[in-house]
Amino acid sequence: MPQSVATLLMFEGQAEKAMALYMSAFRGSTVLLMEKYGADDDGPEGTVKRAEFTVARHSLMCIDSPIKHGFGFTPAVSLFVNCEDEAELVEAFGLLSDGGEVLMPLDNYGFSEKFCWINDRFGVSWQLSLG
Repeated sequence: MPQSVATLLMFEGQAEKAMALYMSAFRGSTVLLMEKYGADDDGPEGTVKRAEFTVARHSLMCIDSPIKHGFGFTPAVSLFVNCEDEAELVEAFGLLSDGGEVLMPLDNYGFSEKFCWINDRFGVSWQLSLG
């Protein structure tokens, strides 16, 4: 039986910047662990070997892969966040959409009074909803 489940995001040199963006978008985010590659490790020195953090009470992990890969993120899997209030939603939308792609603009879609779907500048897909 698993002890815990966390979403793992794999980057190629951008993990720390992505983690900082996500933590700035949502109140109460916390870094739980940060390990970086050293001079004698497999990955580029100073990049993220393993990090654990929380965003909107969700456990996330991220790494900078030392191996180049020919794939990225897809909106088929997204992080869905029920924002506490409209101010949080609007702020998160602004931060996460900056340099990214808006798949569904912030609007009332019937199933949510305020909702948006974004691919951020790192390619991670987010669905943000009010309450």
